[in-house]
Amino acid sequence: MINVKIKESIQNYDEELKALRRKLHSEPELSWEEENTTNFVCEYLDNLGIHYRRTKPTGVIATIEGGKPGKTVALRGDMDALSVEELNKNLPYVSKAEGKMHACGHDAHTAMLLIAAKALNEQKNELPGTVRFLFQPAEEVAEGAKAMVKQGAVDGVDNVFGIHIWSQMPTGKVSCPVGPAFASADLFKVTFKGRGGHGAMPHDCIDAAIVASSFVMNVQTVVSRTIDAQKPAVLTIGKMVVGTRFNVIAENAVIEGTVRCFDPKTRDHIESQLRHYAENVAATYGATADVEYIRGTQAVINEEKSANLAQMIVKEVFGEDAVYFEKPTMGGEDFSDYLERVPGCFALVGSGNPEKDTEWAHHHGKFNIDEDALTIGAELYAQYAWNYLNK
Repeated sequence: MINVKIKESIQNYDEELKALRRKLHSEPELSWEEENTTNFVCEYLDNLGIHYRRTKPTGVIATIEGGKPGKTVALRGDMDALSVEELNKNLPYVSKAEGKMHACGHDAHTAMLLIAAKALNEQKNELPGTVRFLFQPAEEVAEGAKAMVKQGAVDGVDNVFGIHIWSQMPTGKVSCPVGPAFASADLFKVTFKGRGGHGAMPHDCIDAAIVASSFVMNVQTVVSRTIDAQKPAVLTIGKMVVGTRFNVIAENAVIEGTVRCFDPKTRDHIESQLRHYAENVAATYGATADVEYIRGTQAVINEEKSANLAQMIVKEVFGEDAVYFEKPTMGGEDFSDYLERVPGCFALVGSGNPEKDTEWAHHHGKFNIDEDALTIGAELYAQYAWNYLNK
C-alpha cells in the first residue's frame, strides 16, 4: 500500500536532501561529540513543528503522532563520523575538520531520516499510529544504541526499522533478507607475563614473545577445528605489543583482537576456547595469561515478517529488479540493541557506482556515496513506517 503523496514529496525534496547530506558531510563530528549535528537536527525539526527531545549527551528522539490511533514504529538513523582523513579533496563539500570524515554514510542516514520525517509529517492526519525517529549518536563505538534504549528510545514501540548506505551494492538495489545481516562483534585482550632478561641468556628467561607468537599461530584452530564449518566465524588478531629493546628478552606481551559470528552458542564457545588456549599456551612455557573478553554488539537478525514487509515495499516502490540479497557481513552494527527488544529489520541501500567513483570501502578516506541513493533511502524509511502502521 504505497503512499503516492509521500513518493511525490520526497522526489520534490531531492535537492534539499542532497544539500542536507552535503552540509552534514562537511561538518563531521566523532562519537559522543555530535553536538552541532544534534543542534542542526533539532532546528530542522523545529521548523517542521515536529515534537522531539534531546538524549544525553547527544542525539534526538522525535515523534509524529498520527491523526488516528494505532501502533508505534521507530525509524533509526545514526549521526557520528570517523577519525579518518578525507582524501576526496576536490569535493565542494569536503570535510572541514582535519582527520575527521563521514566515511561510513551516517551523514546520508541523518539527511534521509530528516526528509522522511518531513514527508510523513505532511501526512500525519492520515497516519494510523505513531512514528518515532531515532537520530542516534556513537554507532561507531557501539555505545549509542544502548544509551538511546536506556533513555526510552523503544519504550512502547511495536517495530523498528533501520537503513545503512552500502557502497558494495549497486545504486538502485536494496537488500533486506530474512535472518542474519550483521555479525556480533566482540573484543578481546590477552596479556602474557613471562620473565625478562638479557638477550644473550635466554635460558634464564621465559620469553613472552615466543609465548605470544605460539598463541597467535595456534588460536586460529579454534575456528578451523572446533566449530561447525557451516556456522561462519572470524577470529582476528589485530594488534600485538611485545618487547622493549633488540637485546632484551620480553617479559610481557599484549595481544588484542576481535571475534565475529552469527550464532550465540558459537560465540560462547569461541570465548571459552580463547581463554583455554591462552592459559594452556602460557602454561606450556611457564608463563601466565590474563584474558579480557568484552561482548560488543549482538548479531543483527532480521525478523521474518518485518523483512518480508521491507521487500514488498521495495518491489512496489522501486520495482522487482531493485530487490537484492546481499550476503551477511561480518561487520558489526549496534542496531542489534533495538532488535533485542523489538521486532524489526535493517536494510542496505546500494550506493556503489563506478562512474561516480563511489565503490570505495566503508571507512576508507575516499569513501563517498552516489547521491541518487538518497531519495531511495528517504522514501524507504517513510514508506516502511506508512505500510507498517497501515497493515
